[in-house]
Amino acid sequence: MAKIKLNDGRFLEDFTKPYFIAEVNSSHNGNIETAKRMIAKAKEIGCDCVKFQSWSAESLYSKTYYDANPISKRIVSKFAFSEEQFLEIIDYCREIDIAFSSTPYSEREVDFLLEKGKAPFIKIASMDINNYPFLEYIAKKDTAIILSTGMSTFEEVEKAVSIIKSTGNNRLALLHCISIYPVDYEDINLNNILSLRKKYSEYAIGFSDHSIGYEIPCAATAFGSCVIEKHFTLDKTKIGMDNQMATEPDEFKKMIECCGNVAVALGSDKRNVSDKEKSMLVKMRRSIIAKRDLPVGTVISLKDLDYKRPGDGISPAEVCLLVGKKLNKDIKADYLIRKEDIE
Repeated sequence: MAKIKLNDGRFLEDFTKPYFIAEVNSSHNGNIETAKRMIAKAKEIGCDCVKFQSWSAESLYSKTYYDANPISKRIVSKFAFSEEQFLEIIDYCREIDIAFSSTPYSEREVDFLLEKGKAPFIKIASMDINNYPFLEYIAKKDTAIILSTGMSTFEEVEKAVSIIKSTGNNRLALLHCISIYPVDYEDINLNNILSLRKKYSEYAIGFSDHSIGYEIPCAATAFGSCVIEKHFTLDKTKIGMDNQMATEPDEFKKMIECCGNVAVALGSDKRNVSDKEKSMLVKMRRSIIAKRDLPVGTVISLKDLDYKRPGDGISPAEVCLLVGKKLNKDIKADYLIRKEDIE
């Protein structure tokens, strides 16, 4: 199965334990101490990476939009971190040994993440899948890329992939994603993970989840997802952008455990009977027994036989060894017939 190497040397690989990304988004409410508490908790519950959003009021919306929506600029600015604040966050992530990455919305933010942030990958938001100059700029940095595919047709995904590929960059993971917050089960279409893998067998395929609960990420793991990304919060009762659909630590931890168990349970596609399972053969399989009292000299027919546990006698699969043979001793009903009991 496909795998890609991240900038920090780790790999994303299909059909293994997923790489868990805690999407912090703006659930820190612009407070760096809250952000640090979120990072610490994400590390504690087993996340591999915390991912932020590297936008500013200038990189997210145009002046045309702000002229029509003047309050929006203040809101966006409130939830955005400066480069200096991000450097403090990055240092903290290094201190407690958890990967840091972010979604950039400008070329300057890409450069910052790679040069100063040493991010293991650049996450490209679904909204930028048709931003071809931006895709090309990022791909030419020779960085690992994780691209979300929300709101896009297969034709748009194909175009985005072809642009990234044209730069010679093959370190790409595609995430199936539905850009609805939260998304209803009937809109998730997890089979798209299989469709993406069939189409792009050379790239790792993962899942960015916007559902409530953790059943869907577990199912996505069973589909071989290399990445599980999910919105993370310390308290989803607080008002904030997408915070109400984010996942609190206890549930996020259960999701990681559940997905990990599913990944282990996937095992191999080779049929293998383990020693543990073989030990159950004698206990659970059947042996051939006498269906009625059979006196010595009886020529055995199928109607004389039945099949019951334990499996330490003659297997039903070997019934041909008995049919037509003569008994050399009396066999009472419901007792095993053994090979030494026939002539």
